[in-house]
Amino acid sequence: MTDLPRAIKAHPLTLGGPHSAGCTLDYEGRFVRRKRLMTDEGWPFVVDLAQTTSMDNGSHFELDDGRTVMVHAAIEPLLQIKGDLPRLAWHIGNRHTPCQMAGDHLLIQRDPVIAHMLEHLNADVTEVMRRFCPEGGAYGHGRTLPHDHGHGAHDHGHSHAHPHEH
Repeated sequence: MTDLPRAIKAHPLTLGGPHSAGCTLDYEGRFVRRKRLMTDEGWPFVVDLAQTTSMDNGSHFELDDGRTVMVHAAIEPLLQIKGDLPRLAWHIGNRHTPCQMAGDHLLIQRDPVIAHMLEHLNADVTEVMRRFCPEGGAYGHGRTLPHDHGHGAHDHGHSHAHPHEH
C-alpha cells in the first residue's frame, strides 16, 4: 500500500475548481482514519489521517501527490419517518441515533428495533433509498458520537426514561 497515493488531509468543504476524482461512500464508510479506498474513477488511494474524521457529502481529501478527491454520500437503505416530528426526533435523539431532518420528515439508518419503537409512537415509517447526511453533534462538528454522562468535558443533563451506560 505504500506506493499508493495517500490522503494526508481532510477538508470539510470543497475547494473551488475541479477535483481529480470522486469517492462515493455510505455513512459508515465516511468515518475514516486509515483505510484503503477506491475512487469512482477506479484508482486506489490510502487514507492516512492523524485522527479519525467524519467526512460529509462535499468534503474532500488532499492527497500527498497534489490531487484532491471529493467525497459523495452514497445512496443507502434508510427509514423515512413522518408524524409528530419534534416528539419523534426527541425519542430518536434519546437513543443517540444519527438523524437527518428534511422538513416534513426525518431519515435514520434502517434499524428494526428503532422502527418498531417509532411505529408504537404512531409514526409513519417507510423504507427508502437515499443519501444519508445526518445532523452533526451539538458539542462539536461532524458526527454525533457517544459521550460521557457525568464526568467529562461535555457534562450535560438528560431526561432519560431508561438507564444506560456508554
